[in-house]
Amino acid sequence: MTVAVAMNSTPEGREALVKGGAEAQLRGDALVVLSVLDSDEVTATDREAVDAQVREVLGDVEFTARVEPDGGDEAGAIVDLATEVGATLVVIGSKRRSAVGKFLMGSTVQRVLLDCPVPVLVVKAADR
Repeated sequence: MTVAVAMNSTPEGREALVKGGAEAQLRGDALVVLSVLDSDEVTATDREAVDAQVREVLGDVEFTARVEPDGGDEAGAIVDLATEVGATLVVIGSKRRSAVGKFLMGSTVQRVLLDCPVPVLVVKAADR
């Protein structure tokens, strides 16, 4: 069993990492961190940066990181990676939106919710 966390460097992405790490530990599942980048290719430097961000948040928690280009479709890349790693749960962060933002949601989070074949846990960053 695997918990997959869609992570980026936003407060919401950080909170998804915290909650996903805790959920993986609670379940006794493997933790896979998914990071999709808006680029055509991923470098060793990109992978090292993601590893460092995860270590900063989770400390010594064991994880595997998958860093891949998004191919112009961030949500599709997240769903594809989650499927590829055999995720049984996907954790993703979301930010609070205005009424118009909710109406126009068209966001990565909404697409992942609609397209992902496994349950998706959506978390938000703490209010400041």
